[in-house]
Amino acid sequence: MAPATVSFELREHTLDNGLRVVMQPDSSAPLVAVHLMYHVGSRNERAGRTGFAHLFEHLLFQGSENVPREAHFKLVQDAGGTLNGTTWFDRTNYFETLPANELDLGLWLESDRMGFFKAGITQEKLDNQRDVVKNERRQSYENRPYGLALETVLAHAYDEGHPYRHPTIGHMPDLDAAKLEDVHEFFDLHYGPNNATLVLVGDFEPAEALDRVEAWFGEIPARPVAPRPVVPPPPGGGERRAVLGDRVQMPRVYLMFHSPRFADPDFETVDALTCLLSDGNSSRLKQTLVYEKQVAAEVSASTWPTEDVGMCFVVATARPGVSAAELETAVRDVLEEMRDGGVGAGELEGTLNRARHALVGGLAGFGERADAIAHAAVLRGDPNYVNDAFTRYGTIVRPDVERVARTVLDPDRLTVLHVVPEAAEA
Repeated sequence: MAPATVSFELREHTLDNGLRVVMQPDSSAPLVAVHLMYHVGSRNERAGRTGFAHLFEHLLFQGSENVPREAHFKLVQDAGGTLNGTTWFDRTNYFETLPANELDLGLWLESDRMGFFKAGITQEKLDNQRDVVKNERRQSYENRPYGLALETVLAHAYDEGHPYRHPTIGHMPDLDAAKLEDVHEFFDLHYGPNNATLVLVGDFEPAEALDRVEAWFGEIPARPVAPRPVVPPPPGGGERRAVLGDRVQMPRVYLMFHSPRFADPDFETVDALTCLLSDGNSSRLKQTLVYEKQVAAEVSASTWPTEDVGMCFVVATARPGVSAAELETAVRDVLEEMRDGGVGAGELEGTLNRARHALVGGLAGFGERADAIAHAAVLRGDPNYVNDAFTRYGTIVRPDVERVARTVLDPDRLTVLHVVPEAAEA
């Protein structure tokens, strides 16, 4: 029997202005996903001006020369569609899923944002959305249990000035310091067609869809693009540690290892390693920490598909009466056993089956598939990764996982954070 594969028909084209277009026709439902990804995220921000990419995620829903304020939501929802936008370290994306006959609506809205937005950035809108973002930071970071953990890990894992050192939402003083001319400059340098990838997935005829893309985007001129930030390799010097007091009931331990980036040939193997560690009740960390020793209420492991650095996380929350130090020791015992003891054949087979099942599930919906194609195109330079990934996971063997366990789960590549109740810190 031939091995199972994933195969989506992808058609690529680049407009004269540099806009990259990837189309994946699928007539299984009368829908179309329009996904526009800009190659800009928090890593592109300069010191003293963090949070700009995320601020733009908000601003770009505030209207333009041709679209009234917040009309994106009304227009798409009135047409029976859904929409949103997100920001991360490496990219910002805006996306709609619409009835197939509303393709022009999605293309018009995204082209209008790209070509006719700058004049719509007023001081009033900047002040309003700055306050919205600051309130979001208070709710999701300062006032949420464990909310400052990630930015604390990043601040200790990377040296001053590293592009991945600050959180996507930015720092409060930088948001306060943002001026209208700073925002205009950021837009000019990062939101042109030659710094963007447009992905269409759904019920359309490719030649006709490309004609519509050309009609809506073709006249938007290319713009100078800011140089890509210089990303130093992960710092050496051994293990780094921090303690954060927080309004929490139970301690939580974060272990972050520097690991292969998204485009590295070992990325899938590290992902399989994290699945083996924490995916399912029989996984190493859950079986040992949650069920046998009963020192953790929950535990997870994951690796992030970031563009220029890799981050592999293990996060565990203590049960009542268990200290952060005790929990960290228990976690590290499991990781050391993984590094030194190897992987069972049956253990790996189940892990890879679950990983491939999750991979296929993540491509089922038009919107999710467009997102995966866009990430592959922008962060790996290869949209066909959506077709290759399933096979990549299928070729992973035990020596591969054992090798990356030894190299990635290295204490010299580790940053540890203990989040503890404030009284315990004192």
